[in-house]
Amino acid sequence: MLGYFGPAGTFTHQALLTITDEEAMPFASVPEALDAVREGQVDGVVVPIENSVEGGVTATLDKLGNGAPLRIVGEVVIPVEFGLYVREGTQLDDVRNVLTHGHAAAQCRDWLAVMLPEATVVEAGSTAGAAMEVSNPDSRHDAAVCARVAGEMYGLVELVHGIEDNPGAVTRFVHVARPGPLPPRTGADKTTLVAYMREDHSGALLEILEQFAGRGVNLTRIESRPTKTFLGSYCFNIDAEGHLHDKRMAETLMGLHRICREVIFLGSYPRADKQEPTLPRGFDDNAFSQAADWLATLESEQPG
Repeated sequence: MLGYFGPAGTFTHQALLTITDEEAMPFASVPEALDAVREGQVDGVVVPIENSVEGGVTATLDKLGNGAPLRIVGEVVIPVEFGLYVREGTQLDDVRNVLTHGHAAAQCRDWLAVMLPEATVVEAGSTAGAAMEVSNPDSRHDAAVCARVAGEMYGLVELVHGIEDNPGAVTRFVHVARPGPLPPRTGADKTTLVAYMREDHSGALLEILEQFAGRGVNLTRIESRPTKTFLGSYCFNIDAEGHLHDKRMAETLMGLHRICREVIFLGSYPRADKQEPTLPRGFDDNAFSQAADWLATLESEQPG
């Protein structure tokens, strides 16, 4: 059985339904969902990891790399579209109290400020939870900002659709499981890892980045996160193009292992967009193999 950061009707639930239509278990928080995988309560979970507007989901980034090992085995990208949903009979002029998740509020901030300047925006645990609360006739909240699936699920009326400030925004979700065989290399893959500096010094981050650049590996995301030990201590959560079974990625990881205090490998998996990387000349597997063969000829030429 799979689980997901719930409840039903959220964007995470929509992402899960692209993977399976079987019964799944909702969890109230991302940490709870990931710990359920670690404890064997579920085989895997779907959780959000990155939004094109708000950036990385810190709860996911931090919890993935702390605790018993986990592996990302896939990703899903979902368009983010919000609407304003109300009980039957409520008009836009009646809305004085809006309930929604904090990320949704941030992504609809401009619309809410212009169209509902007098309304109070209150944060809920999820957009679907907001819709469920607003559906209660006795609720003190007049409207929910949520996805259409949540509004329809709880019998609300759509006053306005597409109220997000950044049309075209998307959220990326990851399918997380316990360590096992890696998904096969497809040629359009992504690798996620966490790198800890051995020590804080001038150029420490550059040393990490050089391991990727020197082998033609492009980064798709890098974020610094506090190690939660002392002020100013950070690690780097990284997504890069390529698979562990690509020679350039394997050598990159070995290079990181040499210079970093710790490298946590979080998985190699197919990209949701199926986009293959454009490699500079000399960085495909064949080029690495030819270089190794050339080195072997030099060694064989040495006098015995």
